[in-house]
Amino acid sequence: MTPQDPGVYISPAQMYQEMRSLHDTVSRVEIKLDGIRDDNKVLTDELADHEARLRRLEGARWPLPTIGALAGAAGAAAGLFALFQR
Repeated sequence: MTPQDPGVYISPAQMYQEMRSLHDTVSRVEIKLDGIRDDNKVLTDELADHEARLRRLEGARWPLPTIGALAGAAGAAAGLFALFQR
């Protein structure tokens, strides 16, 4: 004859202790997630600022190639003018 399995007994105090431990763990995870969300907001703002600054720099740089091309065309025209003046 085999003895009956008495099962596992968890007292209410043990259950309460486990629930408090779980609550504390979830609270710590929630605090960390809030910190990550705040850091992500800061990074998103910095990224937008960097993007705006790059766009301004790119916009200020566009005349340089145009000026170079115009100077080259003017030099070629001056050279052709001098060639045909002889």
